[in-house]
Amino acid sequence: MPYPIDIHTHHVPILAEQAIVNCLPDTFHPQPQCWYSVGLHPWYLNNYAWTDKDFHLSFEKVLRHPQVLAIGEAGLDKLTQIPLKYQQEAFRYQTLLAETIGKPLIIHVVKAVDELLALQKELKPSVPWIIHGFRGKVTQATTLLNHGFYLSFGEKFNEETLRQMPVSRLFIETDESQKSIGRLYEHAADVLGIPTDSLKESVQRNIRKVFFSR
Repeated sequence: MPYPIDIHTHHVPILAEQAIVNCLPDTFHPQPQCWYSVGLHPWYLNNYAWTDKDFHLSFEKVLRHPQVLAIGEAGLDKLTQIPLKYQQEAFRYQTLLAETIGKPLIIHVVKAVDELLALQKELKPSVPWIIHGFRGKVTQATTLLNHGFYLSFGEKFNEETLRQMPVSRLFIETDESQKSIGRLYEHAADVLGIPTDSLKESVQRNIRKVFFSR
């Protein structure tokens, strides 16, 4: 099966194998020739008894499924009503699962980068951490890159930040965009001033390294 070129989407793509489709635990129903990420999004933590043993066993079984390439979206979001402390506990839980299973973590973070960096310092992860839908400025991107994060860019992003990105730490995603992944690659390549095929080749190397080398 081909490697995906879209590392995070909420739409089932026309070409199923081209994307990693994000699911919540109860919406994961794997189809042939599809890739997935599964996690507890901070917005929906109250929907799951994630501290219960039975849930843990079923969740870990899902995460070990061979078509699940990553855990997430896990994350921290100060704009949701879920208490931040509870979000941090759920994030720790998913981080430990990512370490145990050996799969990368896809992260949703809104106005909580300092808290995320504190958790990274505390937990010292060995698996890659990827911030999806990154829209921050150059200074924030530089801080995250210096701490080892990968950044994934979707339809909306800061163009100057993208220009400063090392392509070895870059991903492209559709997330909830109605635009095709091909159009997003074309836009990003235009901002970077490089051929679209060159950008795709670089991101594909990152995808093989992060999602398929373990």
